[in-house]
Amino acid sequence: MNSAKSTAWFLSLIAFCSSPTLSKAEVNKAEQVAPDVYFHEGDIKTSGHCNNGWIVFEDYVLVVDGNFPSGAQEIIPKIRAVTDKPIRFAFDTHHHGDHAYGNQVWVDNGAVPVAHTGVIDEMKKYETGYYGGQPGRWEDAAKGRKDVAASKLKPPTLLYRTDMIFDDGKHRVELLHFGVAHTHGDGFAWLPKEKILFTGDACVNGPYNYMGDGDSEQWVKTLAAAKKLGAQTICPGHGPIGTAQVLEDQLSFFVELRKEVKKFAGRKPEEVKAAVADLKATLLKQKQIARFVGDFFPAQVEKVYTELGGKPFQPKTAAAEERERHARAHGTVSVQNN
Repeated sequence: MNSAKSTAWFLSLIAFCSSPTLSKAEVNKAEQVAPDVYFHEGDIKTSGHCNNGWIVFEDYVLVVDGNFPSGAQEIIPKIRAVTDKPIRFAFDTHHHGDHAYGNQVWVDNGAVPVAHTGVIDEMKKYETGYYGGQPGRWEDAAKGRKDVAASKLKPPTLLYRTDMIFDDGKHRVELLHFGVAHTHGDGFAWLPKEKILFTGDACVNGPYNYMGDGDSEQWVKTLAAAKKLGAQTICPGHGPIGTAQVLEDQLSFFVELRKEVKKFAGRKPEEVKAAVADLKATLLKQKQIARFVGDFFPAQVEKVYTELGGKPFQPKTAAAEERERHARAHGTVSVQNN
C-alpha cells in the first residue's frame, strides 16, 4: 500500500472507530430499541442482507424492508421469538434487491408488501423481465444467488403517494416519502411517539451510498426534510443503529461532496478525474463524514459532476461496473451462490 493510500485508509479507520454516533456493531442480532420495536443489523459483507426492523402492534407485526429471500427467512424466526402475532405487512423502503427481493417470503408467511408508488415505477424501469420486457436486475440476481433463483419477484401491492399510517392507539407508524434520494421511491418509517426513524438507504451508517439511481441535489433536500421530524434514534438501511447525529452526518456528507465537486463545474472531465484522489483525501479529513467515503467515491464524484452539467470521465463501462459493485456490496452477485 503506497503512502497516500495508507494515510487515507488510516484516517478513514480512525474516523469510523472513534465516531460517537456509532453504537457497537451487533450484526445478525435483534435489538429491542423501544417497547415492541426492534432493529436488526444485516450481514452485508457475507450475505448482502440489509437492516430490518419490526413493530409489534396489538393485532399484527409490521416489518421494515423485505430483504433478500435468505434475509427474510433469517428474520422470521427472530420475530417469532418475541411474538406470536401474525406478520401482516412488509414495508419496502425502496426497490433494490436487498430490500425487496424477499417479498415473496413475507407473502408466503401472510404479509402484504407495502411501498411508495415510486417503488413500482422503479421496478418497471429496472426489473423489466417481470413486466414483459427484456430481462432486468431480478434475472441478473437470480444468476448469482440461489435464494433469488428459488423465489420469484413479488412487487408491493399496497401503495401510498405521500403517507400511510398504522395506529392501534399504543403504537403509531407513519410511512412517509419526502422526495428523491437513493432512488426515486424512497420511503421512511417514522415512529413519532418513540422518535425512531427507519430510513432505508436514504440514510446509511458507513460507506454504502450508491448514487446511480438517485440525485444528490434532491437527496440533500430529502434528508433535510426528514431531519425536521426530530428523530432521536436512526435505524439506517445499512450499518449500525445510531442517534440523530447519523442523519446529520449523512446529510453533511452529501453537502460536502457537492461543495467540493462544484469547484470543478465547467472544467474538463480529465481534470476532475485527476482530482478524485485529492477530493477523497479532503473528505476523509473531516471526521464527521469520513466513514461514508469508500469504494463508491469515484462514481459519486462523477455523478455529482454530471448532475452539474459535466460529462462522464470514467470509461463507458463504468456505470455498469458501478452497478455491479453495488450488487456485489449488497450480495446480489457471487454471494450465497454455493
